[in-house]
Amino acid sequence: MAKRTKSNRKPEKKIFFRTNHQIRVPEVRLVGDKLEEVSKVVGREIKPDIYPTRLVREWAEQMELDLVEISPKASPPVVKIIDYNKFLYEKKRKEKEIKAKTAKTVIKEIRFGPNTDEHDFEFKLKHAKKFLEEGAKVKAYVHFKGRTIVFKERGELLLLRFIKELEGYGTVESLPQMMGRRMSVMISPVKKGKK
Repeated sequence: MAKRTKSNRKPEKKIFFRTNHQIRVPEVRLVGDKLEEVSKVVGREIKPDIYPTRLVREWAEQMELDLVEISPKASPPVVKIIDYNKFLYEKKRKEKEIKAKTAKTVIKEIRFGPNTDEHDFEFKLKHAKKFLEEGAKVKAYVHFKGRTIVFKERGELLLLRFIKELEGYGTVESLPQMMGRRMSVMISPVKKGKK
């Protein structure tokens, strides 16, 4: 019998707004940019104001649009006369744009030993430059195993040299600090245009 695997996909969050007959409060505050069109269909001037829900629902039906509750917690609730599907589409599109604009911080770790030789140092330095150019932060640390803890000065010198080599690529957030058996330093990438 085959095993079922769990899906890593998160269930899509449903956006829900009450519409038309789902709005059961006696009065609503009508807002929106289609009020001039509503005025033409109804035959009287409609301004953003408080109206009986039944009346506003009738106006929406006359225009073949939906009455959508935008702000249910307001007193009275705020509604618009709009095309509900178009409204949902625009809302999702705006959320996607906002999500795309938020920057994600990536932290790459580079590990040294207190006795790291020249070739390894250069190899790790090359990787750190690449990470910083890609916009990721670099956390470099020297890990002291067993008795190598006596070489703290050697580890600090190694990290200071590493910082100096990356001067044009990144800026140091703090000088080397000892935490347990690790001495670490964090380097942020230089913003584009400053290099």
